[in-house]
Formats: sequence, structure tokens, C-alpha cells
Amino acid sequence: MDSVKTEIAAVSNRGMPEGMDDLPPGLQEFFRRFQMPGGPGDDQGNGQEPYHPRHGMSQGSGFFISDDGFVVTNAHVVADGTGYTVVTQDGKELDAKLIGKDERTDLALLKVQGNNFKYVTFAPDTPKVGQWVLAVGNPFGLGGTVTAGIISAEGRDIGSGPYDNFLQIDAPVNRGNSGGPTFNVHGQVVGVNTAIFSPSGGNVGIAFAIPADTVSEIVGDLKDKGIVTRGWLGVQIQPVTDDIAKSLGIDNTHGAIVADATPDGPAQGAGIKTGDIITKVNGTEVANPKELSETIAKLEPGAKVNVTVVRDGKEQNLSVTLGNLGDFDKSEQASKDNKNKDAAPQEGHGSLTALGITLEPNPDGQGVRVASVEEESPAGDKGLQVGDVIVAVGSKSVGSVADVEAGIAAAQDQGRDAVLFRVQGQQGNRFVGVPFERG
Repeated sequence: MDSVKTEIAAVSNRGMPEGMDDLPPGLQEFFRRFQMPGGPGDDQGNGQEPYHPRHGMSQGSGFFISDDGFVVTNAHVVADGTGYTVVTQDGKELDAKLIGKDERTDLALLKVQGNNFKYVTFAPDTPKVGQWVLAVGNPFGLGGTVTAGIISAEGRDIGSGPYDNFLQIDAPVNRGNSGGPTFNVHGQVVGVNTAIFSPSGGNVGIAFAIPADTVSEIVGDLKDKGIVTRGWLGVQIQPVTDDIAKSLGIDNTHGAIVADATPDGPAQGAGIKTGDIITKVNGTEVANPKELSETIAKLEPGAKVNVTVVRDGKEQNLSVTLGNLGDFDKSEQASKDNKNKDAAPQEGHGSLTALGITLEPNPDGQGVRVASVEEESPAGDKGLQVGDVIVAVGSKSVGSVADVEAGIAAAQDQGRDAVLFRVQGQQGNRFVGVPFERG
């Protein structure tokens, strides 16, 4: 069981919190006196509120993994903490030190001083769907609580990050269970409770746990180095949808299409380009973007890898020296730099009735901006939005509505059933395959 001390910014007493002005005068005075710093008793005498930092306490769960005091929990349990206390099952409170945390997998490692702690071990095998499990934790600060259920699915992607690979557990798990262990019937840890599915905010019997093999790997890095090192390719990728495959004239949707390559990143330096489809790493096929991300992340920075790409329908093998993901902070923003701010304004608007969009010149001179989208249209169905900028059609950059129309005509002449747009928008750079009817 973990307690995390956090500092909370002081609240001014110059105005009541939102919604408090309608309270009876007696309750308003209560909040002024006892809930807000700088109230009666303020000895400044200058009308200014002194800063009285307040400290809050958040709670989660955790478990010992060694007799010398290493404790596993979630990264979000210790986030923004200024102090950490481990409360054992028998009520002892132990000061803890944060060894390291990894937000991408939501894992953290703490250390308390001492020896001969009772600890648990990780299961050597992945549990199978249907097997019984026990979730142990500190829901609502109640202390050690055990709930039972089964593994109802594995490999779940819940949209929390590129390395999602959760066990889905059909067991009552609530707020405060985060960071606690999920055991198999042999008393071995098969996962770390991390999230729940809850439309209402309460327990509905669906929880998610990080698998033990992932935990063991990440915790090992945190214990040895305090950080997790991952290889970095330097590409923004997306799935190859059926429409994208049709627009490129290929027969399958395997791999990941490169929507953007980070300027001066490893991939760009090796010759990987926007529009390439990455299909293999070191000769092993990657089925989708998630699999590619996981494969690269498991490799060490500085490693040389052979990346197979499909470009213009042909396979190419490129040698890439991976960077360090830990050194990468804002490469996506870097790809948006150095735009031509002095470009001459474009002339002319255009309506692509068959696709359901209207286009207009882009103010910064690059690409063509989407001015309107019909809700029930090919473009609308594929997620094009007002404000998106079409920067290329197929493999060719566009600077006017006429360029877009020419690109669509070229795709039709090639017998394609869809046209491929490269789009810049709030979702970043991406490819959108928009189907059309050929006349």
C-alpha cells in the first residue's frame, strides 16, 4: 500500500470557490476560516494572502518484489509526489525512495530501507483466458482487499499508449487498486492492476493489468539504471487501411505506413520517406504500427537494424542506426518548423463534389485547406475535417486545387478505387484513403 504526499497550491480567499457564493452566510464563513489559507488569523496585516502550502495525500497499491525492499507500483500513483510512504499489511509505515518510473508503461519502482521483507514473484507463463485470478489492493484506502475473477482477454489496447498490451480481468477493481498485484491460483503475480473500464466512475467488473513479463522487464531496467532505454526509429506511423491499400494499388494491409519522418532522425537519415510502408525489421514481419513500435522499443539505442519498406510497389532494405527514445521530446513539433511564411497567396477555391469536400488556398502557402466537409460523404466518412490541409495526393505535393484535381484524375486513370491524401491537421500528419466511383 503506498501513500504519496503532494503539494497543493494555496487558494486565495479574495473570492469564494465557484458555486459557493450561494451558500448560507454561516457556511461561507466556515469555508473562509477553515478551508482557505489567508483567512482569519492572517498576521500579515497588509491585505495580501500569505502562501501557506498545503499537502494532499493520494493512495494506491504496490507490492514487494525482493526481501531488501523494492516495491512495484504504477507511475500514475507516484506522479507529482514529493514524498512516499509504504504502509505494510501489519500497519508499519516506511519511508520510501523513488528509484524510477516509466510513464509509457505506467510502472514505477520504490525502495525502502531494511531486509527480510515478505515478497512475491512473477509468474513464468502468461495466463490463459478463463483462468482464475485474485486482485489485491487498497481500494478507497480500506487496506488490503482481495477480489476474485478470471482473465477475460489478453493483448488489450485501451488507447493509453503505443505499448498497450493489457490483460483484461473480470473482477471488481476500484480506485486505489492501481499498482496492486493480480495473482494466479499458485500465488504468482501475473499482472499489475492499472486501469478500469467505468462509464460511471464505479466498478463494472472490467479491469486491466500490465502483464508480468512486461513488468519484470521494465522493473529490471529501473532497478539497474533508474530509467528505461528504448530504441527510436523517428517516424510517425499509421495503419494501412483497405482504402490506403487500394489507393496505392497493393493487395494487403500488412505493415505501417510512414506519415512523417522526424527531421534529422534515424529513419530520415537512412532514407526512409513519407509514404513508405514498413513491413519488416531484421527480416521479421511487422503486422501493424503497434507491433512495429514494440519491436523497435525492445532494441537498444545505437543498434543497427535492417528495415524493409515497400515504396512504389517495390521492396527496399535500408540500414538504420536507432536513436534513443529518451532523448526524443519534441520531434513532432520540429517537423512543423521552417514553413514558408512568405509564400504568395494562392488563387481559387474548388469543390470536389464526388468526395464531399470544398477546398481553399492555405494561408501559409503549403498545400490546400479543407473549407467544408459533407457529413455523409466519402471524405467525411474517412475523417477529413475542416481545417485539415492536404499537402500531397499520391506521392506528389500539391499547392493548388488544380493539383488536387489532377492527382485524383491520375488515380482514376491508373484504375484505382481510392485516392490517397497526405493530410496535416490536429491529429498530426496522416494518410487518408478516400474512395471514389470511377466513371
